[in-house]
Amino acid sequence: MAVQTVRRTPLSAMGVAVSYFIKASLWLWVAVNIGMVIWIILNSLKSSREIFQNPVGLPIEWRWENFVTAWVTSGLGEAAVNTVVLVVISVALIMGLSIPAAYAIARLGGRSSGPVGTMFAFGMSIPFQALAVPMVLMGVGISRFMIEWITGAWDPRITVALFYVVLSLPFSVFVLIGYFRSLPSELEEAGALDGASPMRTFWQIMVPLARPGITTVAVLNVLSLWNETVIVLLLVPNQRMQTLNVALLNFYDNMQYTSNWGGLFAGVTIVVLPMILLYLFLGRRIVSGMTQGIGK
Repeated sequence: MAVQTVRRTPLSAMGVAVSYFIKASLWLWVAVNIGMVIWIILNSLKSSREIFQNPVGLPIEWRWENFVTAWVTSGLGEAAVNTVVLVVISVALIMGLSIPAAYAIARLGGRSSGPVGTMFAFGMSIPFQALAVPMVLMGVGISRFMIEWITGAWDPRITVALFYVVLSLPFSVFVLIGYFRSLPSELEEAGALDGASPMRTFWQIMVPLARPGITTVAVLNVLSLWNETVIVLLLVPNQRMQTLNVALLNFYDNMQYTSNWGGLFAGVTIVVLPMILLYLFLGRRIVSGMTQGIGK
């Protein structure tokens, strides 16, 4: 019985080589990022002198007080509360608006659903730099109007939350449109046959089935808003109202007087570690939600 051998063409061999190169590059990128996180955490437990003398080794003396300094002295504790409140309120508003909007466009829009979805996709393509000056002008106008005509006082963090919602809606609606379109329409027909109203079908059938996509969008918005810095810098002049990233920048500016590098690394750890843990816990759901809803 003759044995047939498969000869690889130069193109197929090149494709295999490119595939291995891409995989090796990705693993190298992952290793560098993991090493960077470990390096930051280790240096957050050292004194400033030890950081310069032994930047890559284990701490000789584990200085947990660096986290106390970063949390209390630099104002990261108060900034953490501001960040959590802003992110929670903003993400709740984003999801409360984007879920019904995406469902309406995906299921009830008819011929207009395509152009409307395209408009949301176009909203994602607008660079943030083009919106910076209009946001500042609108923020000043909103504050002045509320102070002079409505409430007599105004918290600029409310303005920040409003801009968070507006800027995050295009991405959220666009992703959820694809996810709702991936769900079979027979489910809605079965609900209608059982006497369920469109609203009941939406809340009790479609939303639970779309939970992976909803979780994906919610987590990605949390990651994005947690790391946001520029909008707060532009709209919130009061340091006591600023978020973690801005407080960390202020802490870095004070380093020229204190040289507390251990405390600075501790502050960086406080800012980045919660989001790393969140992604590690929900990373598989994020990937699943994106792959199921994409391209629909």
